[in-house]
Amino acid sequence: MYAQSVAPCPARGSRCWRQLLIIAVCLLAMLSCAPPEPVRIGFLGGLSGRVADLGIGGRNGAILAVEQRNQHGGINGRPIELIAEDDRQDAEIAKQAVVRLLARPVEVIIGPMTSAMAIAVVPQVNATTVPLISPTVTTNALTGIDDQFFRVVAPTARHVFKSADYHYRQLGLRRVVLVCDLRNKAYAESWAGDFRRAFMALGGKVVGEIGFAADDALSTLAARTLASRPDGVVIIANSVDTGLLVQQIRLRDRKVQLATAEWAATERLIELGGRAVEGVVVAQYVDRQSGAPAYLAFLQAYRERFAHEPGFAGLTAFDATNVALDALASRHKQQTLKQALLTHGEFVGAQSLIRFDASGDTERDTFLSRIQDGTFHSLP
Repeated sequence: MYAQSVAPCPARGSRCWRQLLIIAVCLLAMLSCAPPEPVRIGFLGGLSGRVADLGIGGRNGAILAVEQRNQHGGINGRPIELIAEDDRQDAEIAKQAVVRLLARPVEVIIGPMTSAMAIAVVPQVNATTVPLISPTVTTNALTGIDDQFFRVVAPTARHVFKSADYHYRQLGLRRVVLVCDLRNKAYAESWAGDFRRAFMALGGKVVGEIGFAADDALSTLAARTLASRPDGVVIIANSVDTGLLVQQIRLRDRKVQLATAEWAATERLIELGGRAVEGVVVAQYVDRQSGAPAYLAFLQAYRERFAHEPGFAGLTAFDATNVALDALASRHKQQTLKQALLTHGEFVGAQSLIRFDASGDTERDTFLSRIQDGTFHSLP
């Protein structure tokens, strides 16, 4: 065996010692100048395909919130990085997107934007400590559950009665047909069920409930909708299919009163529906005529940044992202983010205050509007 030789340590004060000290100081200086690790948050929504307006509006609202926060120093000096994933409104693709986001890793996920995708990914997220904060999911199936799911809009059971009351008392409707997009069944069934109960309690009748999917011809759907001769039709579907279906209905009946659920309430509805959607009553999660300073500031910033209207998706995603950022900034060292969300108290949204109950649900008003001259006008 051979003895291993060991180089002697340089004596303190020697030239070699001074060189080592200089190297150590330089390394420490380099480390101290390195940019801090970003705070990563995810976004999940439908960003492609024919009904991507909801997801794109949501993503842009999240981008705006992150950019504004970074302009003010991020979170405790750390920049915020937003990582967006496209769920393409497909449950399996959504699950794969969540896997990628968790691997980055992200602190929180903003989204998804539809109830169907939330039903698909909530069990997956519940196996982690990462909260999911949806801007727009309202299905009753996720209400009152102690899990990782939060939302900044109320479940349908807490606001659909407002639409039923208006249609019965103000419009005088007595016999309505509900038309439901089954591709977002969790949302459509919640909305339709709550509307039916409220409308019938007032004395009205739901004379038909018609579901449709991707392969159904809208011309045939329109004929089925009008077969029972209702005085009103309420469409619970995305903006694209709603706009095109209204056109088909108007070709057959110019007088029947038409209305939509909140899901359709984007500018895409007016763009595709054209003159056919004039007079349609549209439920909204945003008061478009609000004069609140915070909302007006958000509206101006969003328009300048993206050159289009934010709609309800842009507003609620902006709120959801700011809720997440405020909770991250206020979280104590030993707290999970879920605990920080629940104990924070009131969060300030662009139009309303947001406070979560013990299961991550909140209250948020809904507003009714009518399309007139190609614009949403608020109803009293």
